[in-house]
Amino acid sequence: MTQKDTDIAALVKERLGSWKDRHRGLLFVRRKGSTHPSHPRSGHLTVRDRTDTDQALRVPGEGARDGAGDGARDGAGEGARPRLRDMVVGQHSGGTELIYGAMKVSLGGSLKLAFRPWVEGIENVPAEGPAILASNHLSFSDSFFLPAVLDRKVTFIAKAEYFTSPGVKGKLTAAFFKGVGQLPVDRSGARGAGEAAVKSALKVLERGELFGIYPEGTRSPDGRLYRGKPGGLARVALLSGAPVIPVAMIDTEKIQPPGKVVPKLMRPGIRIGAPLDFTRYLGMENDRFIHRSVTDQVMYEIMKLSGQEYVDIYATAAKRQIAETQKAASEKAAAEKAAAGEKAAAKKTPH
Repeated sequence: MTQKDTDIAALVKERLGSWKDRHRGLLFVRRKGSTHPSHPRSGHLTVRDRTDTDQALRVPGEGARDGAGDGARDGAGEGARPRLRDMVVGQHSGGTELIYGAMKVSLGGSLKLAFRPWVEGIENVPAEGPAILASNHLSFSDSFFLPAVLDRKVTFIAKAEYFTSPGVKGKLTAAFFKGVGQLPVDRSGARGAGEAAVKSALKVLERGELFGIYPEGTRSPDGRLYRGKPGGLARVALLSGAPVIPVAMIDTEKIQPPGKVVPKLMRPGIRIGAPLDFTRYLGMENDRFIHRSVTDQVMYEIMKLSGQEYVDIYATAAKRQIAETQKAASEKAAAEKAAAGEKAAAKKTPH
């Protein structure tokens, strides 16, 4: 074994003590030009210590690349690009933290007092450091109940319409979502929206915070668990190295079903599973088969926690099917009503 190999082995032995050490200390990055590890021409994996200034997590396409000069990596020299950590910390307003704290005390306290949500597995959420909370999605209130029961801030992605709606109501809605630290993502372009979501998530995790995501991509239309969308969750997990913590929301859809204005006072539940470690796949963030494998494993854990029936189609497709079925039923009812009306009119008409 060469001296270089000995040094790397010592580093791995020193730092790979637990899942927490792995996701906070080491980042495995495949060298440029490498492919899937089973391919005979694959490149080698290199161990990169995140504590070095060179190893601050970067958004794809930003920062120095492997093999760049020292000045580009550590910020030395005139005109060097600042590290992502420096940019993110500088942009992270203390005012937002104060508003989030106030919202958590007022809104979170009210939710816990009124609905008394029960929680299992809260010890699985780390006291510090980045982690991804991957949850099923039953109700709009999921994004409020989960942060309410945790001591740490959770940042979710919200559709851009919440931040751009016109009028007084739109401004109040935008102020609320900004205050609780939610991130707007434009969903008008599928690929652009996906990249924006990944970049936003990486910034949250680089700050050492909790990032919340709904792998189904939208609320369940009927309370069942649907197939997870592979791109966002898997890429964020593989690019960041952060653990994925499966979460199951229980009965939140019963509190305020669609069309109901007044919520029903009942106890929702939250089950939090053990962290899932996907560092064995780091460096393969562009492999769609790995994306599917990671996502399916997370969805399986959510299914076990929630007890929901699993449906192997996307929730968006299920919503389309439900809408089409309802439309067909409505058209059939209208046609039958019209036929009945014509028949009744015919009976009244004298011959």
